[in-house]
This record gives sequence, C-alpha cells and structure tokens, in this order.
Amino acid sequence: MPSDPAPGPDARIRVAGLGLVDFRNYPTLSLNLSSRFVVFHGDNGAGKTNLLEALSLLSPGRGLRRASYGEIARARGSGGFSVRARLREEDGEIRDLLTLVRPDEENGANRILRIDGAQARTGDELLDHLRVVWLTPAMDGLFTGPAAERRRFLDRMVLTVDPGHGRRVLDYEKAMRGRNRLLSEDRMDDGWLSGIEAQMAELGLAIALARADLVERLRGSIESIGGSPFPVADLHLQSGYEELDLQGAAVDLEDRIGVRLRARRGLDRAAGRTLEGPHRGDLDVIHRAKSMPAALSSTGEQKALLVGLVIAHARLVEASSGMTPLLLLDEIAAHLDPGRRAALFDILDDLGVQAFLTGTDAALFDALAGRAQMVEIRNGAAL
Repeated sequence: MPSDPAPGPDARIRVAGLGLVDFRNYPTLSLNLSSRFVVFHGDNGAGKTNLLEALSLLSPGRGLRRASYGEIARARGSGGFSVRARLREEDGEIRDLLTLVRPDEENGANRILRIDGAQARTGDELLDHLRVVWLTPAMDGLFTGPAAERRRFLDRMVLTVDPGHGRRVLDYEKAMRGRNRLLSEDRMDDGWLSGIEAQMAELGLAIALARADLVERLRGSIESIGGSPFPVADLHLQSGYEELDLQGAAVDLEDRIGVRLRARRGLDRAAGRTLEGPHRGDLDVIHRAKSMPAALSSTGEQKALLVGLVIAHARLVEASSGMTPLLLLDEIAAHLDPGRRAALFDILDDLGVQAFLTGTDAALFDALAGRAQMVEIRNGAAL
C-alpha cells in the first residue's frame, strides 16, 4: 500500500482521495491521499502521468494533455470514464467532485460534472473549489515553439485567477470564425459584419487587458521571491493589436478596435484570416541575469526559467484567490540537479501547496523523505 509519511491528516491537504473508472490504463483505482507531497514513481508507461491528467480534469478544460474524451477512455472499456475526487475545503468541509463521461453515439462523448451530487452548469464552477497549476515535459519547448502554445500557457495562467477568461476566449474565437467565414464567402453584409466586429472588439479587448493584468501581477510575484535558485524571468507581452496603445476608457478602445477591424476587411479577406487581435498575441520571456531571450538559452536554463514562472504563478494564485493551488509536476526531478531538486521541494513546502510529482526513480525524491506519500505505480495499479 502507498506509504503515509506521518499519522493523521495534514490540514492543508486539498485532495484527500482519488477514484478512477476506465481512465486510460486504469480499469479502477481508489487511492487515499494523506500528504501534501504525493510522489508517483514507477517505470515508463506504468500510468504515472495518467494520474496527473486525471487530477488536471478537476479544472475547466480538457486537462494537461488536451486530449479528446475518446482518447482518455480505456481501450476495451465502457467507452466512457469517471474521475472522482474527495476534496477538503479550507474550512475542513469535504466536497465530492465527479467528472463522468458517457459515450453518446449521436453527439460523441458527453461530460457530466457533479459537485456534491448536484450537476454543475459549467466547468468553471470547479474554480470555486480548486485551482490547478501544472508543468509537464511537453511544455519544455514553450519558449522555442509556436506563439499559440505560449498564448495557451498564458491563458491558462489567467484562468486560474480570472474564472471568466476561458469563456471570453471561446466566445472570441467563435465570433472570429464567423467573421472569417463571411469574408471568405464574400458576404460583405455591413450590418452583419459590424455586429460580429463589435463583439470581437469587446471580447478581444477584455482578453488583452486580462492578459496584461496577469503579466503585471506575475512580475510582482517574481520580484517577491528572494533567494530562489531558479533564474529570474523578465516578461514582455505582445497584445496582438499592432501599434494600438491599450490605455484609456474601454468603450473608446472598443470603438477604435471595431474601426480597425472594419478598415482591414479587405486585407483579412485576402489573407484568409483575421490579422489583428489577441489571437496574434505572444509572451516574450527574457533570462534577466544574461539579458538573453529564453528561446536562445540552454535547454537547462529554459527548464529552470519555466519552473520559476510556475512557482511565481502558484504564489499569485494564492494571493489573488485565497486558495492554495494544487500543483502537478510531471517528471520534474530528472531534469534538475540534486541541489535545485531539494531547493524546489523546500520552496513548495513553504508555499503550502499540495504537490503531485512523478518520476521513474524513487531515489530522485530522497530530499522529501518523511514529507511525501510515496506511491509505486505498476501497470495501471497503485502499490
């Protein structure tokens, strides 16, 4: 059975139990969690990251892999799956969170979310109970990859402090697709286009301002961390609105954005896409000590910069929401030297977060001796 580092519950544990049915390579799983540090260790392919993915589904969206429900459902299973978590609130009250996905031949998989047995209207209601932050190996190429990945990373950070952000992004993208379709079909109905552009101006400005606010607050969180072994990052946000100063009254800025969208209809039609807006934004990260773009830093430096950003974000989440976040760190220990590993664990301890970590070798977590619940994962089972 998984080892318990100490008798009795830790008052800061958020997730106290996890249950799975037909999830990835797990036919069933029932796991009691008794520590703020939980280490899943075992061979590659055993199912460690799958457990982090299940925990990431306790937040809005499609989780840390952004996988379809069909991909998540266990092969040769029912076609659906469930993730159930027993969550302890800050006041000690216990909540039951259930994500249930049922196969639907007509409409595809259907996700049902229940909180204490009552069906939730949207996934955003999860943010009333839990904020989840993660770092995975797939994010290692964040600084050198396409801007879309950095926008997704940035929007995920915004969502954990601003629950309405996800809906704004989805509504903006829907409106933009509608405008692009009208332009591509040469349906230049001014009234119709103007209505869509007004919606895009309102939503696009809100998205850009929310991102700018997050970046400014993240800068403050970075500056508040003293003596960290991880390099300090300077952040510069590109809004996606060329040469447009986003200062002033929102109503005036929305009007200016709407005018620009109208004026650029011909250019956008020729390009086959909308060329200006938050969907074109980007986040530039600079290694401060070296005055070097993160994209030009070494692989190790990029990983350390990313870890530092995630730590600063976790601090910001707690400061802004009053909730200590759940932190999911996939294969983090193997990429850090022993000194940085130990320092990271101490930082997380000081933050008071509940952290779930994975690794192939339990020895990588020796610095957590006495503080972590060690769970060996083997072939879709917790030993």
